[in-house]
Amino acid sequence: MAKMKAIEAVAKILELEGVTKAFGVPGAAINPFYAALRGLGTIEHVLARHVEGASHMAEGYTRANPGNIGLCIGTSGPAGTDMITGLYSAMADSIPILCITGQAPRARMHKEDFQAVDIESIAKPVTKWAITVLEPAQLIGTFQQAFHIMRSGRPGPVLIDMPFDVQMAEIEFDAEAYQSMTAYKPAANRIQIEKALTMLNESDKPLLVSGGGVINANADAMLTEFAELVNVPVIPTLMGWGTIPDDHELMAGMCGLQTSHRYGNANMLASDFVLGLGNRFANRHTGSVDVYTKGRKFVHVDIEPTQIGRVFCPDLGIVSDAGAALELFIEVAKEWKAAGKLKDRSAWVAECQERKRTMQRKTNFDNVPVKPQRVYQEMNKVFGRDTTYVSTIGLSQIAAAQFLHVYSARNWINCGQAGPLGWTIPAALGVCAADKSRNVVAISGDYDFQFMIEELAVGAQFKLPYIHVLVNNSYLGLIRQAQRGFDMDFCVQLSFENINSPELGEYGVDHVKVVEGLGCKAIRVFKPEEIAPALEQAKKLMAEFSVPVVVEVILERVTNVSMGVEIDAVNEFEALAEKGLDAPTAISLLD
Repeated sequence: MAKMKAIEAVAKILELEGVTKAFGVPGAAINPFYAALRGLGTIEHVLARHVEGASHMAEGYTRANPGNIGLCIGTSGPAGTDMITGLYSAMADSIPILCITGQAPRARMHKEDFQAVDIESIAKPVTKWAITVLEPAQLIGTFQQAFHIMRSGRPGPVLIDMPFDVQMAEIEFDAEAYQSMTAYKPAANRIQIEKALTMLNESDKPLLVSGGGVINANADAMLTEFAELVNVPVIPTLMGWGTIPDDHELMAGMCGLQTSHRYGNANMLASDFVLGLGNRFANRHTGSVDVYTKGRKFVHVDIEPTQIGRVFCPDLGIVSDAGAALELFIEVAKEWKAAGKLKDRSAWVAECQERKRTMQRKTNFDNVPVKPQRVYQEMNKVFGRDTTYVSTIGLSQIAAAQFLHVYSARNWINCGQAGPLGWTIPAALGVCAADKSRNVVAISGDYDFQFMIEELAVGAQFKLPYIHVLVNNSYLGLIRQAQRGFDMDFCVQLSFENINSPELGEYGVDHVKVVEGLGCKAIRVFKPEEIAPALEQAKKLMAEFSVPVVVEVILERVTNVSMGVEIDAVNEFEALAEKGLDAPTAISLLD
């Protein structure tokens, strides 16, 4: 066998496991690994401006395409702690990323050495596995196990911490003999599937709830096929948006307290049975359990055994990878259809479609400053079916989910459970790094945008072009709206008069100057009729310069976006659509 530095074996294992891209920031304690990457020459490196940004880039990269595993790298101490938010985000949304950190030499780890921190203990609560490797010869098995853990069961992140001297030690490693470990995926059996399908068939008004697990299993086509076979409408969760096209007759809308459609909530409340596939029954989807479950039975299919019953006890729980379950659901449904056993659902489907046609929110506002609803109307006009949207949290993301249209899996890439501000820019860059030809459009409010704005320089340096729609109300809009319940508007205003940009009035930060200073392009608009031309111009600038292009829309300072505390009590603060012209880009027109 070949004798080599342990860290050279690590680099080779990454290559053998399919890693082709890394996001990180070099440092003294991780320089041996960077030397090994340089020597290997097959893994492209993207230099982040902040190590948290590298972790979010890795997550965006993973989410972009089936089978991807994003790699983020940092040195010892604060690099690892900076990546904790990224690990938490990936863990919460079942996204496999690999975080590698350097560490002080073993003999100095307990001596309060410079930048020596117990990152293993810090990271354990937000990873599937976190380990500091203390024996050089264990690195091979550790990385082999890391990929096995990330890919098995419910996917998630892993952190591997490597002391400097462990990296530098020599070990024996035969790359030709290396083999990936087969991932474990639980699969439903026929008895379970037949019981679930019997319950669905006995119901009068069934729904399928499609979650992020369907996307993780790359099973969106099977989800749509199964829905068509049984002719049952689908409610995608926010993480499962795109598993059935928005304009499909069986797409019944999203349900929830915030990122929902009026018709989605109404269809859920009218149903009597729900088959959940790869979803968590998250609280912003359900609201209170009492309202969500009243009058309906539930079957819950999830890859994680402890997810069954976590929120409420279903009538039947099935531990299974969503793809494996759907494969068997399709097989049994085909047999039952051929035998004439499936119930006719045409009246129920028509009922759901009528709600979808008539229960629209208004978007066609001509106000100046611009109402946010109009921004998404214009985006629907300009961006095509193949657009990939990236967003994290805030009123901008909530409104985007209410008004934009998504037609394919992985065309809505959203941080779901964690929702860290600043996620959007680096995540969008990670998606672009996975596929530079992809049409990527990010959506941020001004505060999310400012959190990690420095990462735009990464897009300029490494030619990662995308369009970033920045809706600026100079407010922490979602928190301001939440503070209404406390009768206050406190510590959430971002407005000030910028002495260097008086033309902005009270809107504070001059994002155009900052963006251009970071090597990107930017356009600012004040009127609704300027939005579509600006987006078209952004496409041209992106194609010409291969850098991120920001389109900033100056919004009215205060807009309350539709939301509530229960799915049967969502507050509609703005006028609703009464005719087709009120919502001209709605997925289903009123007239």
